[in-house]
Amino acid sequence: MSARECVIPVFVPHLGCRHECVFCNQRRISGSEKAATAATVKQAIEQSAALPRSGAKRQLAFYGGSFTAIEPERQEELLGAAAEAIGKGEIDAIRLSTRPDAIDETVLARLKRFGVETVELGAQSMDGEVLRLSGRGHTAEDVVRSSEAVKAAGFPLILQMMTGLPGDSAEKDIETAKKLIALRPDGVRIYPTVIVRDTALYDLWRAGEYREHTVEDAVAVCAQLMPLFEEANIPVIRLGLNPTEELSQGAAVAGAYHPALGELVRSRILLEKARALLAGTEPGSRVTLGVNAAELSQMIGQKRQNVRALSRALALEELRIRSCKAERGEIVLLSIEKR
Repeated sequence: MSARECVIPVFVPHLGCRHECVFCNQRRISGSEKAATAATVKQAIEQSAALPRSGAKRQLAFYGGSFTAIEPERQEELLGAAAEAIGKGEIDAIRLSTRPDAIDETVLARLKRFGVETVELGAQSMDGEVLRLSGRGHTAEDVVRSSEAVKAAGFPLILQMMTGLPGDSAEKDIETAKKLIALRPDGVRIYPTVIVRDTALYDLWRAGEYREHTVEDAVAVCAQLMPLFEEANIPVIRLGLNPTEELSQGAAVAGAYHPALGELVRSRILLEKARALLAGTEPGSRVTLGVNAAELSQMIGQKRQNVRALSRALALEELRIRSCKAERGEIVLLSIEKR
């Protein structure tokens, strides 16, 4: 949630899902057990009224299931309650997430009629084998077709991808990112795979048939993905699952679950930039690097891990990090003293 955007989430766990993806237990991921109703929508909006009004755009978001695969009557019940709130000025817009194979002209016309503004598609991967092994039940071609249809209908398009799925690799993740970029979405979410209790993936992992996609794995690959999207001017609006009490208390048994995953990835990106900048530095040197004040802690790294890693790799006598008038993402070599 940014300063310009306030999202009011309504979770619709497993509604409309005809396929059981190996990684999915939406009730545990979202922390919501009950299917949403018109009353749920109204309650969420009423509760959000207590939030301070800061001029931010207020959007009701249907998350957690395949919204447009729900029976049309239920869709209209939920959308009708949200549209009524728009009419009263209680919210400004509606957004929802769904499957790539649950989009057609009839569906898009319904969304338009009820004032939906943004559509998110769970692409997850653009590799056929990864989609098959993950039980997604759709193809990469479905992602292309539905993305083009959503954009042609005038909706802002958000695409979601996952890393570390069964059959996946860093190379496949990078190729997926490139194919999503080619679809020119308005934003992306990246969700490294988390092993959640009571899922098929949990069983595969316990049986030794799936290798855990660790936090370190996710940081390494996402540090390669983020610059691809940034260079294409496509914002990454979420990196990693939103922390919930249930996930933090044991539902996330393994995999890339970390409450500050985005910070770890941005810190790794800065580490690699600094490594390239300092390549060839004479061992024993005393170096001072400057970064934007907002990125000072990221450059230093958690528990000073970036400082230690660079000092060790380059045999530096000292490495200091200072804030300076640098652009975000920029690293400035402020001084270097050779022994």
